[in-house]
Amino acid sequence: MLRWFDTSAAVVEPSAPDRIDWLRVFPFVGLHLACLGVIWVGVSWAAVAVAAALYAARMFAITGFYHRYFSHKAFRTSRAMQFGFAVLGAASVQRGPLWWAAHHRHHHRHADTDLDIHSPRHGFWRSHMGWFMTERSFATNHDAIKDLSQFPELRLLDRFDILVPVILAAGLYGFGAWLDARFPGLETSGAQMLVWGFFISTVVLFHVTVTINSLAHRWGSRRFATNDDSRNNWLLALLTFGEGWHNNHHHFPGSARQGFKWWEYDLTYYVLKAMSWVGLVWDLKAMPASMRESRLQRQ
Repeated sequence: MLRWFDTSAAVVEPSAPDRIDWLRVFPFVGLHLACLGVIWVGVSWAAVAVAAALYAARMFAITGFYHRYFSHKAFRTSRAMQFGFAVLGAASVQRGPLWWAAHHRHHHRHADTDLDIHSPRHGFWRSHMGWFMTERSFATNHDAIKDLSQFPELRLLDRFDILVPVILAAGLYGFGAWLDARFPGLETSGAQMLVWGFFISTVVLFHVTVTINSLAHRWGSRRFATNDDSRNNWLLALLTFGEGWHNNHHHFPGSARQGFKWWEYDLTYYVLKAMSWVGLVWDLKAMPASMRESRLQRQ
């Protein structure tokens, strides 16, 4: 299985076919099918609470670190913090931080052009999930992330990214079994905690995350005249902790804050700001006032 997720291979040439490689993405398909296990394991408040907590923690790792830090360098942090959140992000089953950042930087260079492989202009399903199932998308383009590739621990995590989700899944099963033995009144089990805490939580997390590709370039309002189809969408911002202010983001990708107005809630930024108060992160970048004033359009 690890061989299927090995991103150390040479970058696939642009002429490579865009057909879905079903054998290689079988674990991803299995992840969805495993959610059906809820029919047999049932539900408990304990399992749902763990699923929600893991959704929130991993969503922040994706939005705050995979996206704003690794992809855009919107703030600075220590090497230990960098690796810690890279591991948490890898637990989201959205591949390693180098792969994620390389593809996202490519997206910003070619947003909504023929070279943007997850633009909705290629169709909803292709932009939502089909793009990363193709041969063209399997490898990590290290030329796009030379600043990150210098860290051997990130390269190792990127190559064997599947190990983190496997460890998380095993830990959740063990945790559920322990709760079943010690606190039977919670009415949970190892299998139930695995299904809710890992499979369901991960699948929901994935599909909410990629709505920024498939929906935030289609539905919403445009404040800035960017050279792409990006939109601001309040509902997606709520679900993704601030990523839905996507037109704002494409106007100035380097900003640690994506909700530019006071009413544009950006939970990821609020957490990053709180982390900066205790020195865990620093140098949070903001959009220059000149860009805010000169290109603002009336809505």
